[in-house]
Amino acid sequence: MSDTPSTIETSTSPAKGFGWEDSAELHKCEDGGGLFHRFKTIRRGTVAELILFVLGMPEDRQDDYAIQKDGDHTFRIGEIRRLSRRADFPLA
Repeated sequence: MSDTPSTIETSTSPAKGFGWEDSAELHKCEDGGGLFHRFKTIRRGTVAELILFVLGMPEDRQDDYAIQKDGDHTFRIGEIRRLSRRADFPLA
């Protein structure tokens, strides 16, 4: 379940937890034109699965990748590392 509320949601309670199971894509960021220059999709999975995948790479290559959470946010390596250290990270 996504932690991003729908625009037609009638509930006034805040979203609970982080959307670890939300769909996401892993992208390789090519050098040259900034973050979105020749952004290449490498694989799809849940946010949690892709965090583990990136952190399983050699440390000197991790910064070459970003995770795009569907319709929501792009995570670069600093944020990926912070998310992996959260107490509620499901695949630790």
